[in-house]
Amino acid sequence: SSTHIRFSIPTSGHVKLRVFDILGALVATPVNEMLEGGTYHATFDASQLPSGTYMYTLQFGDQLLTRRMTVMK
Repeated sequence: SSTHIRFSIPTSGHVKLRVFDILGALVATPVNEMLEGGTYHATFDASQLPSGTYMYTLQFGDQLLTRRMTVMK
């Protein structure tokens, strides 16, 4: 029960990818590091989580992107 989250950043900088449950509790931080500009794949292992809806946020500089995903087992 894992998935790959693909993202691109235009320049070098600190990137934080976090996963939250539907109640807003942080369940994972797959990426929290300085990265060069480019396209990346982060692996999110959901094997210890129950099925349900989760949100993930990608923060880069002052930009924040939020998406929803569903974990099904």
